[in-house]
Amino acid sequence: MGKCLVQNSIRRLRFDAGEMTQKTLAEKTGVTRQTIVAIENAKYAPSLELAFLIADAFDTPIQNVFSYRKEIK
Repeated sequence: MGKCLVQNSIRRLRFDAGEMTQKTLAEKTGVTRQTIVAIENAKYAPSLELAFLIADAFDTPIQNVFSYRKEIK
């Protein structure tokens, strides 16, 4: 079975949102800045609820923030 990857556009969205800081996004979503860093760097996949909260913080549909890619080996 291949490896599943969740990718995100958080860094670009933060820049487009007036250069929103990771700390500000963390405060808007109720998590730590370190959690946002880990998600942004694809070191951690957020829960579905957190993914929706992040999308809501940018006032955009979730598919504009996260995408799924299956790596076939």
